[in-house]
Amino acid sequence: MASPWPTQAGARAFYGAPGTNHVLLQLPYPMTYDGKPISRISINEKCARSAERALLQIAKEYSAEDRKKLGLSIYGGCFNNRPMRGGKQLSMHAYACAIDFDPVRNQLKWGKEKARLAKPDCEAFWRAWEAEGWISLGRLRNFDWMHVQAARL
Repeated sequence: MASPWPTQAGARAFYGAPGTNHVLLQLPYPMTYDGKPISRISINEKCARSAERALLQIAKEYSAEDRKKLGLSIYGGCFNNRPMRGGKQLSMHAYACAIDFDPVRNQLKWGKEKARLAKPDCEAFWRAWEAEGWISLGRLRNFDWMHVQAARL
């Protein structure tokens, strides 16, 4: 199946200017952000339904206890109008088409040896995103395991 998502270079043409076209996505399971409970996130409208389907699948695959243990209920952010770390191009977070999970245990430069989301018990999490065409920089490049994006490299 061909990916429905643009390349990173085509993100602005597809998603619109940073900070635009956002909707609130009601989360299908409880999450926390900075230790506080959240029930919805701001995300680009073009990928919101896809994110919802992936999260619903994750809720089906993992119990509340497992989601907590694996960090799947720790939200690290979606919209953030900034350049990529160490670069000049805009991050996919600027278009609200990327979501981070459990950033403390999946730090940017950590590879599969250290990142929590790189462990085999997280395979169903990744399959849920990949079924929607989202990509993981961790799975493709072995860094930034916290991050999924609705944009191709």
